[in-house]
Amino acid sequence: MKYATLNKKDLNKWLEHLKKSAKLYAPRKKENLFVFRPVKDVGDVVLEYVPTILPPKKYYFPQKEKLLKFKIEPFQTAKAIEGFEDFILFGVHTCDIAGIQCMDVVFRDGPEDPNYLNRKDKMIIIGIECLRYCDKYANCASMGNHVPRGGYDLMMVDLGEKFIIHINSEKGEKLVSKLDYIKEAAEADMNALERCREAKKKVFKEEFIGPLGKVYGVFDKSFGSDVWKDVGKKCVACGNCTAVCPTCYCFDTQDDLELSLNDGIRYRIWNSCQMDDFAKVAGGEDFRKGRDTRQRHRYYRKFKYPVDKFNRYFCTGCGRCTRTCMAGINLVETVNSLLSQETL
Repeated sequence: MKYATLNKKDLNKWLEHLKKSAKLYAPRKKENLFVFRPVKDVGDVVLEYVPTILPPKKYYFPQKEKLLKFKIEPFQTAKAIEGFEDFILFGVHTCDIAGIQCMDVVFRDGPEDPNYLNRKDKMIIIGIECLRYCDKYANCASMGNHVPRGGYDLMMVDLGEKFIIHINSEKGEKLVSKLDYIKEAAEADMNALERCREAKKKVFKEEFIGPLGKVYGVFDKSFGSDVWKDVGKKCVACGNCTAVCPTCYCFDTQDDLELSLNDGIRYRIWNSCQMDDFAKVAGGEDFRKGRDTRQRHRYYRKFKYPVDKFNRYFCTGCGRCTRTCMAGINLVETVNSLLSQETL
């Protein structure tokens, strides 16, 4: 079956089934915010939520990860991680699924990253489609990520008293088959889904004042724009924007030596282009000294460079960078300022 239905009263029963199938991560409330956490009590899972503080990226691209153990004398190395556990990401927004697709492109590009790919092979993604804006900061409609565009195993849509579930992979089908409370979707369910999608078209409107193709063209001409100076004056270089972004993938490597100075472990940890020393090279030369140039680089890494290399925008429209910015820098306002300059 391609589509199935699940009554809401049976949701917790299904979550208990998923917990038995693999390690389960899902959104839950934390004070006034939301986070992805391992599911202990299925009653804590929430499906109506503002994008989590950190994207689920932290589970397939950990903030700190062992790469290998090494011994200096005699020199030898061994992989630090020998196996990866099966896990399920449940209730993932379509913007975050788009982020996973971006990471796939990066880490499959040669040389392939074995740790990421091994984790991805163990991962199952169950999405939930947003039917309304999370809040005022999202720009998912302009990026085209307010609707499902693949990259998931199952996608849930809230139809009121039940969910309709799109089955998009063999892995996904195994999680809904042979369960008497999950039924194949009937014609009435498919009609309800169509009405839901039509209603959604009236809710989501493009947040940028120009189409996405024009946004790309503006970035082709705006490297010297005064907009970057204005953004740089606001920026406090906290790095929050890159820490919460679902498509930022820069990392550094560090070696921790034991007291013997012979044995150690190599780690990789997240890094950020917004940090003061990120673009420094040997001899002390810094290619992006100012906060304006660092912010400009971040925007170009979302709207220009990956389009040229991967034919894909690396902004997913989740709104996290704006939501978390200590200086109140707003991504939509910045892009629209560039578009406005183009029309002057």
